[in-house]
Amino acid sequence: MKKTEQSDTNFDKLALKFQRKVYGGLKGEIRLAVLRKDLSEFGNKFLQPAEGLPARVLDAGGGYGPFSLKLAKLGHHLVLCDISRKMLEKAKADCEAKQISGQVEFLNCAIQDLGEDLIKQYDLVLCHAVLEWLEKPEQVLNRLLSYIKPEGLLSLTFYNLNGTIFKNLLRINYNKIIENDYAGWPGSLTPPNPLLPENVLSWLEERNFEIICHSGMRVFHDYILDLEDKDKHPETVLDLELKLSRKMPFRDLGRYQHILAKQLYTTA
Repeated sequence: MKKTEQSDTNFDKLALKFQRKVYGGLKGEIRLAVLRKDLSEFGNKFLQPAEGLPARVLDAGGGYGPFSLKLAKLGHHLVLCDISRKMLEKAKADCEAKQISGQVEFLNCAIQDLGEDLIKQYDLVLCHAVLEWLEKPEQVLNRLLSYIKPEGLLSLTFYNLNGTIFKNLLRINYNKIIENDYAGWPGSLTPPNPLLPENVLSWLEERNFEIICHSGMRVFHDYILDLEDKDKHPETVLDLELKLSRKMPFRDLGRYQHILAKQLYTTA
């Protein structure tokens, strides 16, 4: 597995596997459905045609943009940043096919290397399934928050430590919990650094962000241990995942968490 100097994961070698295993099936459908639901209720303007008033959107660590390219298709201006050249190549090909290349700017760099000129430039910042691959997630998140305009939104998803512990309990992988080591095999798509929701929420609140929506993703789908049963009745699974995504205790057991947070206005 290729690492940066910060020991953060580069998906160049995992791009095809990621596309197939994450967004090529029901897992990806659930993730995108929760994102659409949450944003439609708390940031619906980003899901509407721009009509001459395009929002500025930053997708940080966005890979090939499975969610953000849909916003560009609506006429919003998108900056798609990723350290993986292969991921960005696929995004560029998708943009050309959808005839939206003029709406998207590509930056082949890590979040840590984004420029100071981007500070307070974005109405919406997306950071989906990135923090759990980083050695210093709080530090990177803090930098990312500086790019959001006052009253702007952050859409953040991350791999949930609670869900990781629960899944390993069900699989009787007790040593992983005892040793606090959740990394998968080299080349796997198991993130090495799952996060506690309460920690992430406190990071945001300490930095003057208001939590306006908190949902779980895959709150029960991933706990179906029989592989033959996992993808049975997909429409019912998707419907129930959406119904339970914000209900306790299901929300806090979601394999991923989705947070929508609003940058509070300040004159400082």
